Amino acid sequence: MTRKQKTRLFNTFVTIFAAFAAVMFLMPTVLTIANSFMTSSEISANYGAMLSNMTEDNKTYISDGVNLKFIPDKVTFDQYKAVLFKSPDYLLKFWNSVMLTVPITFFQLLIAILTSYGLSRYPGKIKGMIFFTYIILMIMPYQVTLVPNFLVAEKLNLFRLHFEGFHITAEKFQLLNTRWAIILPGIFSPFSIFLLTKVMRRIPVSYVEAAKLDGAGEFQILTRIYLPLCKGALVSIAMLVFIDYWNMVEQPLVLLKDSAMHPLSVFLSQINTGDIGLAFAVGVVYMVPTILMFLYGEDYLVEGMTYSGGIKG
Repeated sequence: MTRKQKTRLFNTFVTIFAAFAAVMFLMPTVLTIANSFMTSSEISANYGAMLSNMTEDNKTYISDGVNLKFIPDKVTFDQYKAVLFKSPDYLLKFWNSVMLTVPITFFQLLIAILTSYGLSRYPGKIKGMIFFTYIILMIMPYQVTLVPNFLVAEKLNLFRLHFEGFHITAEKFQLLNTRWAIILPGIFSPFSIFLLTKVMRRIPVSYVEAAKLDGAGEFQILTRIYLPLCKGALVSIAMLVFIDYWNMVEQPLVLLKDSAMHPLSVFLSQINTGDIGLAFAVGVVYMVPTILMFLYGEDYLVEGMTYSGGIKG
C-alpha cells in the first residue's frame, strides 16, 4: 500500500468517526425536538418502561421497552400551547433566565473591553500581577467561590431609592435572595478579561502609532482600531458567556431562596415529574436562544478563535 493510499484510508476513517460523533452528539437534540411534537399517548407508548418509575401514580404504559422515534405518528402542538399559553410558570422561568443572563453578558463584556484595553495598552509589572490574579481566579471552579459569594451577599446591603414627589427616600435591602446576588459576581467574572486581553495584546503597535500620528486619542484608538479588530473575539466571548450563564444551576439554588426567581435551567429538573411531553416542549424552548445565537455568530466564533494580531490564520 502506497503512502498516498494510506493517507486516503486514514482520512476516510477520520471522516467516518467524525460523522459518527456528530450524529451521536445531535441525536439527543433531534429526539427532543421530534418528541415535543408527539402526543402524550405516543410518548407513553415509546418510553413507557423508562418513565414508569418517574411518575407519582405509577401508571402502566403500553410498552415494556424504549422505542426511539425521530418521526411522530401524529404531529401535535398541544405541548407548545400548554407551555406558551396555558402554563405561565414556564414563561416566567424563561424570562427569569433572560433577566439574569443578558445583563451579565452585556456588562461583563463592557468591563472586559475597558480592562483589557488598559492591560494591553499600558503593560507593566503591576498590571502583569493583576492579569496573573485574573488567571488564578479564572481557573478556580465556581463551586470554590460559591460559599464566599454567599457570605458576601448575606452581609452586603444595598440601597433602593424611592421618589415621591420632591422627596427621596432610601431603603436598605439585603443582596441575598435578589437577582443582584447573581448579576454582580457575574459582571466581574475574569473569564472575558483574560480572553480579550490575550487578543488585544496581539494587535500590532504600528496600528496605534499610525493612529496617534493622525491625532487620534485613546477613545478613538479603542473604538476605531481595537474594537473592529476584536469584533470576532467579542462575539465569541459574548456567546460563551451567554451560554455559560444560561445553563447555570448552582448559583440560583444557593443565592436565590425564592423559587419564583429561579431560571428555567433550574426549573427543567422539576418538569419530568409531570407530563413528559411538556418537558420536551420546554426543552426545545430552552434551546432556542442558544441555537439562534450560535447560528448568528458561527462565523465570528471561528474568526475569534483564529484571530492573530490582525491576521486571520
